[in-house]
Amino acid sequence: MKQVRKLAMCAVLTALALGLSYAERFIPLGLVVPLPGIKLGLANVVTLLTLCLVGPGAAFSVLVARCFLGSLFAGSLSGLVFSLTGGLLAMGVMTLLRNSRRLSVYGVSVCGAAAHNAGQICAAMLVMKTTVVVSYLPLLLAAAVVSGLITGGAAAGVLKASRAAGFLKKERDA
Repeated sequence: MKQVRKLAMCAVLTALALGLSYAERFIPLGLVVPLPGIKLGLANVVTLLTLCLVGPGAAFSVLVARCFLGSLFAGSLSGLVFSLTGGLLAMGVMTLLRNSRRLSVYGVSVCGAAAHNAGQICAAMLVMKTTVVVSYLPLLLAAAVVSGLITGGAAAGVLKASRAAGFLKKERDA
């Protein structure tokens, strides 16, 4: 029964991540930050929450399902390459850092956002067959600090509410 509950939770979290990813398309961030490819990464809130609440295996499943389904719904195979490369690198970094006593969920989120952008630059180098795109990385890393703090704040709020509601016994949220 425990496996069924975990599977159901992963399905709900995947649907939430897909919904946030889709909704993010309607946020006109390009008007504020006129840089191509800059996003808040709202779906990454779900990846971080899944990592903290359920564990790395479930977070990996939710991330991969979100990337594949998002690509399928958007009809973009190239989008899959970028989201999967960035997402897997980000999740790997967040998995390594999530139990660090020196980093809060905010720090883990910022590091994950930076890793995501680095992963996307790697994907761009492979797809475009050039290293010129590396020059864009400093701008993406600056944006990663801001987006990581925003998504980390959202995750911290959910973790705090989960603890207050009794869902969590002992989880750091800030």
